[in-house]
Amino acid sequence: MDFLIANADTMIWIAVAFGFLMAFGIGANDVANAMGTSVGAKALTLKQAIIVAAIFEFAGAYLAGGEVTKTIRKGMIDSSYFNGQPELLVFGMMAALLAAGIWLLIASKLGWPVSTTHSIVGAIVGFAAVGVTTQAVNWGKVGSIVGSWVITPVLAGVIAFLIVLSVQKLILNTEDPFQKAKRYVPVYMFLAGFVIALVTIMKGLKHVFKDKSIELTTLDIYLIAAGVGVIIAGIGAMFISRIKVDKKENKEYQFASVEKVFAVLMIVTACGMAFAHGSNDVANAIGPLAAIVSVIQSGGEIGASASVDPRILLVGAIGIVIGLIVLGSRVMATIGQKITHLTPSRGFAAELAAASTVIIASGAGLPISTTQTLVGAVLGVGMARGIAALNLGVVRNIFVSWVVTLPAGAILSIIFFYIFKAIFS
Repeated sequence: MDFLIANADTMIWIAVAFGFLMAFGIGANDVANAMGTSVGAKALTLKQAIIVAAIFEFAGAYLAGGEVTKTIRKGMIDSSYFNGQPELLVFGMMAALLAAGIWLLIASKLGWPVSTTHSIVGAIVGFAAVGVTTQAVNWGKVGSIVGSWVITPVLAGVIAFLIVLSVQKLILNTEDPFQKAKRYVPVYMFLAGFVIALVTIMKGLKHVFKDKSIELTTLDIYLIAAGVGVIIAGIGAMFISRIKVDKKENKEYQFASVEKVFAVLMIVTACGMAFAHGSNDVANAIGPLAAIVSVIQSGGEIGASASVDPRILLVGAIGIVIGLIVLGSRVMATIGQKITHLTPSRGFAAELAAASTVIIASGAGLPISTTQTLVGAVLGVGMARGIAALNLGVVRNIFVSWVVTLPAGAILSIIFFYIFKAIFS
């Protein structure tokens, strides 16, 4: 530990570089969760999606990323095993950031939508189990993450499947699609506003409320979300009523008009998801970084949580945006175009299902990957049109990449841990 204290500034700068790499990987891979379906459904062009995502991801990460973060992400390891040797936690967290960052770069380059949370968790578990002791790992938590590979995609897929069927039955497969759209689209708008408000309050703004000691009861949150839903539905109904479509127009023209309405709705849900994602998942990069800075600056003391310097938050926010701009298009293409053909109404169904699943899983205390949730929702949308509508080769590659993520992060982390231990001890 003496070496780390004597070279504190150098070690912190190295850790910041690794934290930036991890944030870059989050931007390159995970931002497709919010924007991939919008691009695939042609509600937004790739350039527009990158601009919108950059604004809302940055706002979420920097403004609502949290002043305090748990130093051990997701409670994966017991920090008491490091009390006598805090330098091992520093080496381990540096190794975890570098390992997860590199794995996310590889996956993004290949267009694989993998979980950034699972990448950092696998890396932390790897160095702790092999470099310290297997008893330091909370194996129950690891098991629940593996279980989430099945539960959350299936739940999102089922919800998306039902939403697509309801849109087809209530609007698209009727004699007068546009008139039905005027009646039912405000209902979908209410649901979208309600769910996105819940996601934003419960996931995106929870740190802000906590920092300002604002106590919101569950009833308060649901009432606010319902109010947002009513406002969005009212605005939507007003705009739809202004669109004039002649009943004699052919159905194809009416379908196009209905899809335009869903396209606007998709953009609203995408912005909400991007803000919530930025605020929540930036912790995957700054959590380990905050742990490193805290241990070095305190002379070896390990706390359960650490104050996050706004400059560290800025590193995470900027890293996410640059990763999105440089490499984000590859994973966007996989989610939005390669799994199944998306239209605005199908893309909206996938986004609403993913947001709903995030809320359900959070309420039930289930670990969740937004990536796996959205992929499950897109699969559900495809299944509504039959198995032939899915590109099974792409689906297979995605599932393989999910299974590989935990061990890949762990193996890379173990290698880097021993390298850092050899160099800096």
